[in-house]
Amino acid sequence: MTESTLPMKEHDSVVAFYDQLAPDFHLIFPNWERAIQNQGELLKSLISSHVKTANPSVLDCSCGIGTQSLGLAMQGYRVTATDISPEAIRRAEREARERRLPVEFAVADFRELGSQVGGTFDAVISFDNALPHLLTNSDMKKVVWSIHSKLSPGGLFLASIRDYDAAIKDKPKTTPPNEFSDNGLRRIVFQMWDWGADSTYVLHQFILKDETGKWTIEHQETVYRAWQRDELTELLRLEGFREIRWLMPQETRFYQPIVAARKSAETD
Repeated sequence: MTESTLPMKEHDSVVAFYDQLAPDFHLIFPNWERAIQNQGELLKSLISSHVKTANPSVLDCSCGIGTQSLGLAMQGYRVTATDISPEAIRRAEREARERRLPVEFAVADFRELGSQVGGTFDAVISFDNALPHLLTNSDMKKVVWSIHSKLSPGGLFLASIRDYDAAIKDKPKTTPPNEFSDNGLRRIVFQMWDWGADSTYVLHQFILKDETGKWTIEHQETVYRAWQRDELTELLRLEGFREIRWLMPQETRFYQPIVAARKSAETD
């Protein structure tokens, strides 16, 4: 597996966002260890209901610091995990070593999985709103086809995406501040969204940390597109996915809608 060398402003911006956020990414969760376990259990239930292969293989193509990859490895899955951010991958590798989990990590751009990741998988996942970093139809088509190429016949694709069908109506400016405290660290986490004239917005991620009585602030920013579910469903259909359906939070108890889609069981 090789790193992406695409000389694109969008690519560099997303890499910088996650490189800078990697050391503190776990702080946006009330309890990251519990999130790892809960998401591993959720993904196991979703994958096992569609994939009947013994000891399934999974590619997490936007793994970040490993929230889903670690959880799936704890559930006994064979996991390969990639991300565009070298710092996130380094953090994920360290977390896996500390837990003695056999996850294979590598830096890769999910637009280029066909050339950067070998083999095919029973399932490919992309969670925590990674896909909406893609701002154009052209790039989203690349990712959808790239993911399709990494699935074995009959394989399952799962992705979680913000509920932009709801957000686009009101275009919220901020998220409510959340105060968390664990392992002796108190923090406040929130976001600000600066909407553009189209369906894109600049996200500002803030983490305020109370470190020995002195507050510090971490800030990163990136750009998202508020993709609508109908738009993504159509792109998935056009790129060869079937049995496309959206699983809403009231059904899964996950904090974002999840799209599930299958690759045809017939060999391409």
